[in-house]
Amino acid sequence: MAPTDFPRPIGTHERFSRLLTATAVGVYLLLIVGATTSLTDAAAACSTWPACSPPTAPGQTELAVAWGHRLAAVVVGLLVAASTAAALLGRASGRVRAALLSATGLYALQVGVGAVTATLGPDAVAPGLHLALGVVIFAGVVGALAWDLERATGTDDRIDRPAEPIAGPDEPTGTAADAGSVDRSAVGRARRTAWAYFKMTKPRLMWLLCLVAAAGMALAAGPALEARTIVATLGGGVLAIGASGTFNHVLERDVDRRMSRTADRPLATELIPVRNALLFGLALAAASMTAFLTVNALAAALGLAAILFYSVVYTLLLKPHTVQNTVLGGAAGALPALIGWAAVTNEIGAPGLALAGVIFLWTPAHFYNLALAYKEDYARGGFPMMPVVRGETVTRKHILYYIGATLLGTIALAWITDLGTLYAATVVVFGAIFLLAAVSLHFEQSEAAAFRSFHASNAFLGAVLVAVLIDALVL
Repeated sequence: MAPTDFPRPIGTHERFSRLLTATAVGVYLLLIVGATTSLTDAAAACSTWPACSPPTAPGQTELAVAWGHRLAAVVVGLLVAASTAAALLGRASGRVRAALLSATGLYALQVGVGAVTATLGPDAVAPGLHLALGVVIFAGVVGALAWDLERATGTDDRIDRPAEPIAGPDEPTGTAADAGSVDRSAVGRARRTAWAYFKMTKPRLMWLLCLVAAAGMALAAGPALEARTIVATLGGGVLAIGASGTFNHVLERDVDRRMSRTADRPLATELIPVRNALLFGLALAAASMTAFLTVNALAAALGLAAILFYSVVYTLLLKPHTVQNTVLGGAAGALPALIGWAAVTNEIGAPGLALAGVIFLWTPAHFYNLALAYKEDYARGGFPMMPVVRGETVTRKHILYYIGATLLGTIALAWITDLGTLYAATVVVFGAIFLLAAVSLHFEQSEAAAFRSFHASNAFLGAVLVAVLIDALVL
């Protein structure tokens, strides 16, 4: 075994990981600021390099942003150089060293491109070259971080066969409804039944998916967004989510009995008959289409596609049969962005697609944490989730991959829209929190750490969507 293959002491490794994480956040900060309109306006404030001498008398804000960008570039450059030096002097693997050496070389090239742009104008270089170099640098640093953590904290934890089920299909696990203390009066039964129908609609998903649709509408309409469009679109969305969740409960009722986290679902415990659940789901779907049709036919078509994709494609085809179920299934969560955009414009446009892309890339980074926390449960259910099929080490690495891809998606969204300072600050702060939680997960490797990363992912997307709403509707 070569000397560079010996694992580093864990304390040293944590310091190196923190350095790489700080470098990744720094590179991302430069990228997102450079992609927002705030810096685009400020770029004209400096026509010299490396000092910033304004050609005219710009506003103080533009000049401060321009200076801030250049000073941040110096700090980030030092971080990139320090990470590369630490990798070369330490015991990093060959591909980590290669990634960081490449990042350092490209960073120097990017500085040169920035200098040419500042002194000769944006037409002196290929459009988007400066940003493209930054994207490659960021990808290299995130890749180095993921590979180094995999090598230092990974184990051979592949599962070869599913765990034993906790209850067979004909042996539903007992729930509170079976306890003697349950209110068995007519009122008590009505409450339990009403709660069961409500639970089938998967209400926990509604707030986030409604935020996605609202962000799509806000990007399309800005302050001119009409209340009627908001109510009809979000109402149709809530009903569509309820229909999808109900059909999912129907189709997975037998598997739900084998999993501890789902064994108390209404159809798994036979609290609600299958026929009634199907009728309820169909009624919700019909009501959803009615609401969407008051907006336009494209929104209704996309809403129907969302119901069918989640209920049929994801639940029946993807989830039980492929380890990429979560990745491909992200399309279901991305569709509300297109629905929101289409509700306003009656077409599918680039900003709506960019927002949908962010949701699509975020989904694996989000859900893989839950899959880690419930790994044994998914094994009992027979679902080929990433931790079950490829192990926890690979799953943790892929969480970092998809966080990096999600952050790049937020840059693309900023680049093609008018989102500005609030959006940029939000994605940097909450993106850093999400990334730090995922890095901590590599070291702690516990259910609690997985849930912290899961909640960090929710906080990230929720904050980003709220920032989009405020930036598009108010600022």
